[in-house]
Amino acid sequence: MAADEKFTPLTRELHKYLLDHGHNSDPLLAELAAETHKLGQIAGMQIAAEQGSLMAILARSIGARSAVEVGTFTGYSAICIARALPPDGHLLCCDVNPQWTEIARRYWDRAGLAGKITLKLAPAVETLSALPSNHVLDFTFIDADKVNYRNYYEECLKRTRAGGLILIDNVLWGGSVIDPKNQTDDTKAIRALNDLIAHDQRVDAVMIPVSDGLTVARKK
Repeated sequence: MAADEKFTPLTRELHKYLLDHGHNSDPLLAELAAETHKLGQIAGMQIAAEQGSLMAILARSIGARSAVEVGTFTGYSAICIARALPPDGHLLCCDVNPQWTEIARRYWDRAGLAGKITLKLAPAVETLSALPSNHVLDFTFIDADKVNYRNYYEECLKRTRAGGLILIDNVLWGGSVIDPKNQTDDTKAIRALNDLIAHDQRVDAVMIPVSDGLTVARKK
């Protein structure tokens, strides 16, 4: 088998096995996922459980203390990140929807993480650009409106310390990134950022097929 053909296709049965064995289960996160599911189709915006476990491991492995999340929804990913930070660590969450983030606030309180998290309800580009130039980031997760992905990436990258991580969600976009018929603004924005990062000498990066695709970029 050639190296570029080394992958295991995921059937539904194999994917279920992965979900059953591939991450640490958590009752609070499971309850949050169930409540989010009741929101209907929009619940698909929540990250997958195994992705949350991966993100927490990565944040903890680099000793992250200062983190940013762009796109919070109902707070699942924020819990994963904030739990991985030390007691004096801090997570800045950027979102624009008070209804969804009110659910997040309730679960942050229950998780004992409210003191670690600041929620800014405003366009994320404004929140990020307003951060002082000397505001140092260890860890960033980007999962918001796709047309602004490049802006979020650049604003966070210039504040990220050497060795810090930027994680970008939905980089496979349900397979639409390779569909030439799909020319929506969101799809084109994701393609453009994927192309940029693949050749960006400022970072070491890898795209992995977790959930809807996740890029991990490490600042040099």
